[in-house]
Amino acid sequence: MSRAADLVSVLESASSLVVVCHDNPDPDCLASALALETIAGEHDVEEVVITYGGDISHQQNRAFVNMLALTVVPLDGVTFEEFDCLAFVDHTSGQNTSLDTEIEPDIVVDHHPGGDDGAEFTDIRTEYGATATIFVEYLGELDIELTSRLASALLFALHRERLDFVREPTRREYEAALSVYADAELEVLEQLYGSAFSPGTLDAIGRAIDTRERRASSMVANVGKTAETDALPQAADYLLNLEGVDTVLVYGIVGDAIRISGRSIDPRINMGETLDDGFGDLGSAGGHHDMAGGHIELGIFADEAGDAEQLLDFVSGRISSRFFEALNLDD
Repeated sequence: MSRAADLVSVLESASSLVVVCHDNPDPDCLASALALETIAGEHDVEEVVITYGGDISHQQNRAFVNMLALTVVPLDGVTFEEFDCLAFVDHTSGQNTSLDTEIEPDIVVDHHPGGDDGAEFTDIRTEYGATATIFVEYLGELDIELTSRLASALLFALHRERLDFVREPTRREYEAALSVYADAELEVLEQLYGSAFSPGTLDAIGRAIDTRERRASSMVANVGKTAETDALPQAADYLLNLEGVDTVLVYGIVGDAIRISGRSIDPRINMGETLDDGFGDLGSAGGHHDMAGGHIELGIFADEAGDAEQLLDFVSGRISSRFFEALNLDD
């Protein structure tokens, strides 16, 4: 049996499905969830709910949800015991999700490093550049006709996850994009690319520019306190355009944690391992070789400082030194 057929065999035993996105879901995660919802609907799953933790704060992600009319609900609005089947897309248990780790999935589809040995169906392909690529293959193998809505979602996801940045997309991403291109509405993609920055994101990027600290070709910057989690990777992407810079770490306070986001175009650097080495003992950190993230609970530093500015002043030196040390740039 193909992997798509194995997936269907699990879905056919369920009448209801809840699809859990990772926290602060991006287009790759959301399009994958929509694809799984489509596959489940084609195989008589009567009820499908897509849920997420955190926030959808990136302006393109909000536009993605609105323009494609995606129905997604926060985790605290879902009673998981009421569903026959639970699926994770674009993440694995305990990775980038605020869902209780005691809740175990039946289905896991992802392209990040990790594992879920207890799931009935697991398809983790770290050699792929996007989870959407895997779902494009499923849809083709199952001969499911694409709607323009689903094709547009998948095409935009493939571009935003890999193709736009040329961060080592595999041949599969180009092939997947070509296979959904004919059914996609390019006007929708054009509008998504034109979605405006929020004032909060622009302020965060401006703060990162002002606070940047460079050592060799690597840089650390602070966005301050922000309500927009996605402002951190956007600031990191922006700073990566600076001449002579190939590796960036951006950090800031989001909610009750210090969030970090890293980017690198240096093939010698594995950003996921670098952040894990530098910050894994303080919280959770990891990701791909070229992009990664993590968070550190404020409780670790809470006794040292009162407000956000004092706290950031206190931790900035530690974050910079840990990052540069992990890159062997401590001198």
